[in-house]
Amino acid sequence: MEMKCVFCGEKIEISGPVGKSDECPRCRRDLHCCRQCKFYDAGAYNECREVSAERVLDKERGNSCEYFTPRGLEFPSESRNEEAKKALEALFKT
Repeated sequence: MEMKCVFCGEKIEISGPVGKSDECPRCRRDLHCCRQCKFYDAGAYNECREVSAERVLDKERGNSCEYFTPRGLEFPSESRNEEAKKALEALFKT
């Protein structure tokens, strides 16, 4: 599986689970952090769509969340709140 670092955009080949101490080979930022997880959502409660996950304060540092799943190659450019706002504006636009 490949993932893309949200900090520098580097494509990283993953052959097993991502550990808490794993880093991006290019920018040396933590890979096992909220911002690199597919459940990260700035518009969600606690910025996480996994409701059972424990609260993590620093979303850019390595953590030991058991629900961590690498984001993959694509990541959303906008939060759900921004998408909803644009949809409403388009609906009522004259």
